[in-house]
This record gives sequence, C-alpha cells and structure tokens, in this order.
Amino acid sequence: MAHTETHAEQQQHPIKLYLLVWGLLFVLSFFSYLIDYFGLQGFLRWSLILIFMMLKAGLIVAVFMHMAWERLALTYAILLPPLLVLVFVALMVSESNYVLLTRLAFFGSSP
Repeated sequence: MAHTETHAEQQQHPIKLYLLVWGLLFVLSFFSYLIDYFGLQGFLRWSLILIFMMLKAGLIVAVFMHMAWERLALTYAILLPPLLVLVFVALMVSESNYVLLTRLAFFGSSP
C-alpha cells in the first residue's frame, strides 16, 4: 500500500510543455535548414549551425531527459565536461594558429 501511495505522489509534467519543446525543436531545425537554403558560407555558417545544434541538444537534455528537474550536482556532472571540451578545443585552435604563423615566419611561405 505504501508503494502505491508514493507512486501516486510523483509529479507529472504537462503535455503542453512537451509540445512547446517539440515546436521549438522544429523551429530551430527550420532555421538550420535555412542556412543551407540561403547558401551561407564560412565562419557565419558554422557558427549558426553549432549554435542551433547546441540549443536543440540543450532542450532535449533539459526536458526530455528531465535534467531540468535533477539535482545541481548531477547537472554539473553531465554538462560541465562537454563545456570544458569546448574550452580546450578553442585553446587548441588558437595554439594551431600560433604554430602556423611561427612556421611561416621561420620557414617561408606554405607549399
């Protein structure tokens, strides 16, 4: 009997929330397809694609995987490592530019 009472006390999220998130995912996907439709190129293209991708992944993790209602420590354990990877990637990109410029300065032009 106690198990049935605790099960009945669990919180149910309204279907409106899931439909709203589904609609937002649809809109973000539409915007990412517009990038190809308008033929954007270069840094702007990849920046917009990555921004829309991260927004969609964040919505999915927050709502459909119920991370918005989890403890803060669990949220940090899941979200902090990918953010640190992005920071390290940015550091590696800046380092690669430095190495390229140094090699060009000492060894001449690229082949």
